[in-house]
Amino acid sequence: MRGAVLAGGAASRYGGRPKGLLEVGGRRILDRVVDSVAAAVGAPPLLIANAPDAATWCPGLRCVPDVRPGAGSLGGIYTAVCAGSGPVLCVAWDMPFVSEALLRTLVAESAACDAFLPESGGRRGVEPLCAVYGPACRPAIEQALDRGDLRAIAFHDAVRTGTLSLERVRAFGDPETLFFNINRPEDLERAEALWRRRG
Repeated sequence: MRGAVLAGGAASRYGGRPKGLLEVGGRRILDRVVDSVAAAVGAPPLLIANAPDAATWCPGLRCVPDVRPGAGSLGGIYTAVCAGSGPVLCVAWDMPFVSEALLRTLVAESAACDAFLPESGGRRGVEPLCAVYGPACRPAIEQALDRGDLRAIAFHDAVRTGTLSLERVRAFGDPETLFFNINRPEDLERAEALWRRRG
């Protein structure tokens, strides 16, 4: 099992500032995510990023740009799948509250699936930016990209997809908090408030 932290996107809703380099609770969000992913897979993750200075963000990590630029989150997942053999745990770099215990469970229970995702209360019903993807996802994602479907779940019908139930996700915390991501300045303020409440 490999790990990958997805640091793509232009952060257009955040004025172009790299979201993962912002701090929550006095620590960069990126560092929190890297540590959680590394603990879950037992090795430093890849950093999937396109920014010119991305290699300086975490000098100890291998930094890989998108194989197919401009394809959004799906392009980041595709790059992570292509960057090595075997399955890969992918986590977005702007999720300050993602749980190491949740990630370990995703890794442990993903073997029978090509894509294994936690259920969430969001509009998609699952969280594709905190999930495990196997090698069989590569051709399925390629087909989605070729037809211009950039949804992060666009390829799920073409692979064996499994989910960690919402009930089980809740054992690790409130899904809304676990998968909370930073897109706007007000999100950062809310994240700080959540951090203080969590102690």
